[in-house]
Amino acid sequence: MARKVFIAATGMNSGKTTTSLSLMHMARKKYDRVGFIKPIGPKPAEYKGFVADKDAILMARVFGLEEDLPLMSPFVLQQGDTRRVLDGELQREQIFDKMFSAIRELEEKNDLLIIEGAGHTGVGSLLGCNNARIARESNAPVLMVTGGGLGNVVDATHMNLALFQKERANVKAILVNKIIPQKRDQTLKYLNLAFATEGIKVIGGFNYQPILANPTLRRIANVLNIELRATDEEAQRIVHNVQIGAASAQRVAELLQDSTLVIVNSSRDELMVTLANLYKIDEYAEKIAGIIIPGVGEISTITQKIIDSSGVPYMRAGRTSSKVFEIIRDDVSKIMAEDQHKIKLITDLAEKRFDFSSIDALLDD
Repeated sequence: MARKVFIAATGMNSGKTTTSLSLMHMARKKYDRVGFIKPIGPKPAEYKGFVADKDAILMARVFGLEEDLPLMSPFVLQQGDTRRVLDGELQREQIFDKMFSAIRELEEKNDLLIIEGAGHTGVGSLLGCNNARIARESNAPVLMVTGGGLGNVVDATHMNLALFQKERANVKAILVNKIIPQKRDQTLKYLNLAFATEGIKVIGGFNYQPILANPTLRRIANVLNIELRATDEEAQRIVHNVQIGAASAQRVAELLQDSTLVIVNSSRDELMVTLANLYKIDEYAEKIAGIIIPGVGEISTITQKIIDSSGVPYMRAGRTSSKVFEIIRDDVSKIMAEDQHKIKLITDLAEKRFDFSSIDALLDD
């Protein structure tokens, strides 16, 4: 029977996916067979004709577990499922049996099984299988992932802890991500003091890394649902800054920062030509991640030829510049299997920062 750990979170965007990737990477150094399951899949996607949760697909592709994908994502929440449950068309017992049948099968196949929850602790309550209940029924010690800070970590953890305690699930530790590097020791010291009476261990996770928080060009193209004209290598480039090209071409060039995505209206031929030519200069190639060209107007033939010959990555967007900027600004970057540079960075950081031995020791109790 496999050792198990349940990865919970105080909310969205706390670094749960990064944690699961890191845990899988480090666990495979000790255990021959490490499995993964996301019992409730709130983010459906299709992979080779099979519909599964996006995070399960990511883990399957990164770690070569595609054959187990049906088990790794046993229940994917589809539009209308919550109403079908309330209407009695979809039985809670069926959902429960499907999830735990997959958990049992993966337990038999592996030495360690990572069970990743969905969202905050209460997600799945309407289905009869919230995160706390799944953790209890699977008898898996809980590692709760949080964002950074002090007061907000304590508040969010206690709010989520209440449901785990109600379900009598065993929360062993919190893993704190997105820590400000200069405050790391201080943050962990006071969090340990805050949770001392709860008997919950505090484990330091990743420091705040803008490179992990920022999107790749491919991610932006997917969010905007537009075609990206770039090589696979260029598509993995991480965008650190987004600039609306509203000033003169010279001023836009002066304002370029590291790995900037420039939004240039289709009427600004002179700016598109300037950026395309600058991209061929090494100094500016570091600064120009690519161009998004909003607007419905056609790009002139000569401008299009200059853009194509320069090799600068670009996208056409049939929206206004302000709307494109708003969508990019509001998006929170998610990791995709194609983001090999970002995944490599995560696993490299895990080697230096991820305290796998402390997490592994929790499973002994």
